[in-house]
Amino acid sequence: MTVRPIRLFDDPVLRSVAEPVRDFDRGLRDLVKALTATLRAGPGRAGLAAPQLGVPLRVIVYSYDGRSGHLVNPRLELSERRVTADEACLSAPGVWWPLERSYMVTARGRDMFGKPVTLRALGVLARVLQHEADHLDGVLFSDHLAEDERERFLAEALPTRR
Repeated sequence: MTVRPIRLFDDPVLRSVAEPVRDFDRGLRDLVKALTATLRAGPGRAGLAAPQLGVPLRVIVYSYDGRSGHLVNPRLELSERRVTADEACLSAPGVWWPLERSYMVTARGRDMFGKPVTLRALGVLARVLQHEADHLDGVLFSDHLAEDERERFLAEALPTRR
C-alpha cells in the first residue's frame, strides 16, 4: 500500500468534522491499509487519523507498545484521572508540548469489516486515542492549550506563518 503525505497543521481540512463511515467496503479497507502504511513509514509514530491524509472519515489507526489496530467511528469514554505529558502531532513535525489528557480510555467502534471493537488503554496509548479522536472532530491538540501557550506553540509549529 502506498504511503500518503500527511496534511500539515495549517491545512483547513484538519479543522473539518469527519463524517461517520457508513460503507464497510473495499474503499474503507484500502483507507485503513493506507493509514497503517503511512503510520509505519517513520519512527516514533503512534497514531494517525483519516483527516490527516485529507480523507474526511471517522477512521483512526494506532500502534504503541506492541498494540496496534484501527477503529472506525470510535467513541471514547474517558477516566476522570488526568495526567500531563508531552504530546506531538504528525501534522506539526518535531514539536512536542505538555498537555493534560485522561489517563485511561475505553474506545468503542468497529473494525474495517463492521465488527464491534472495544479497546481499553491507559497512559500513552490512551493519549494517542484521544489525540486521534480529536482529529475526527476538527480539534487540534493546540486547542486544548491556554491562549498564551497556544500562541507559543503555533509560533514554533508554524514559524513561516508568523
